[in-house]
Amino acid sequence: VLQSSNSLKASYEDWLLTYGLSVSPFHLRWQTALFNHQFYNWGRWKPKFLYLWFSVGMVFGIVAMFGSVILLGKTLLQTLTQMLTEAPKAQNDRMLQVVVSVPSSCLCLRTVMICFCTSCFPPVFCLLSCPHQQVPGVNLPISQLTYFFSAILISGVIHEVGHGVAAIREQVRFNGFGIFIFIVYPGAFVDLFTTHLQLISPVQQLRIFCAGVWHNFVLGVASFMVLFLLPAILFPFYYTGVGALVTEVAEDSPANGPRGLFVGDLVTNLQDCPVYNVEDWNSCLGDISEKSQVGYCVSAATLQQLSFPARVYRRLDGTVECCSNNSLTDICFSYSNKLDSHLYACLPARKVIEASKVCRTNMDCHKDFVPSFCVTPSLENQTRLIRVKHPPHIDMLYVGHPMHLQYTVSLSSFVPRQNFLSIDLPVVIETFCKYLISLSGALAVINAVPCFALDGQWILNSFLEATLSSLIVEKQNRELVGFLILLAGSALLAANVALGLWMVTAR
Repeated sequence: VLQSSNSLKASYEDWLLTYGLSVSPFHLRWQTALFNHQFYNWGRWKPKFLYLWFSVGMVFGIVAMFGSVILLGKTLLQTLTQMLTEAPKAQNDRMLQVVVSVPSSCLCLRTVMICFCTSCFPPVFCLLSCPHQQVPGVNLPISQLTYFFSAILISGVIHEVGHGVAAIREQVRFNGFGIFIFIVYPGAFVDLFTTHLQLISPVQQLRIFCAGVWHNFVLGVASFMVLFLLPAILFPFYYTGVGALVTEVAEDSPANGPRGLFVGDLVTNLQDCPVYNVEDWNSCLGDISEKSQVGYCVSAATLQQLSFPARVYRRLDGTVECCSNNSLTDICFSYSNKLDSHLYACLPARKVIEASKVCRTNMDCHKDFVPSFCVTPSLENQTRLIRVKHPPHIDMLYVGHPMHLQYTVSLSSFVPRQNFLSIDLPVVIETFCKYLISLSGALAVINAVPCFALDGQWILNSFLEATLSSLIVEKQNRELVGFLILLAGSALLAANVALGLWMVTAR
């Protein structure tokens, strides 16, 4: 039995070796020489251009290495300041937020999308820090997993292609290319002949080590350009600037129902806020959420005709309710006249709101000498009554938190010119570009950090060899300087991660 077991094990190992497979706990790896010819073609294509290309990448990689240290240092100071302040600022006010790093990590910036939060758009390893982060198995929708893992894999492949092509350009032997899966995260790698790599000059090494970071940056910029130019690219098939097209309404959405929104509807207004695209939709909802509830102009005669007596009582949050019949069509409105500033009336919402202009005070309603009042829905805190225009359909009247409407309704700024065109195609391109910007940018930023096991380690060592060889003659002393800097960089990154996690778990 033992001999049979050993024979099976040997056959299994031979089979794995034949196909370039390597299997270990939580890690599956595949390496092949099938693409070597293509890599050599790329590495020998227009040598002068590639020299210039990777020289620019070298400069970018060095600047990114120093920039990452400044960024981490500033973040650490901000985090410490927030910890020591009695009334810390809201987390969104910080420029940078630190994240977890298994098997790598990323940085969350407030305005840029590299795990850079504009919803901390789907950071690959951004696990705990950003308030709107999205993580597989936590709050990343199942429908987004394809974008998520595809963008990770493509970002990793482009990163390694940069290293491989640069190595061939510098006459370093290329052994093979491979991909791996660590737990569930895919990635890529290249196998270079180490002896050749050690024999070339430090500047040549820098071109190779910086190529991955450089290619990720270029991929992020290219994705951003596609995203920015998408309206022009799709102009022959889709037009924009006319509203936000509904592409999906969640089953549990408050906007779902016979008087709600449907796929294919074009939203043009939220209250008196015009909507020309998805950005306007989000901006209008944000303004509605932050500002107090608007009112609606109703003539005194109409108010007297529509209102009916009802008992007035206060809710637990201090707001007033005056519709006690649990009607789905009536809402309690508050208004004021010259004698009393706290009057309430239970009114049919649709009859009051339709054909009425919005207002803040009674002065906004004075027109044609017709006595009118600005009646405001008396709703619970954070709840809003929102009139959503989506012609030619009747207006949708939404009562609830504005963010619930934002999270459960998916929209697109692109309207098909022909009925046979998919309303989802622009959304697919747009979403995938955002993922590439986020994840490829994250890979560029984090790999530039002078930290053990990251590209920054080799960039730093080669940079010191190229710049300090005349100042520090002894190689051991240069290596000691590099080791101390790497130790400090690793500690800086670790401190940011640890404090970031502590701030998240402690609040």
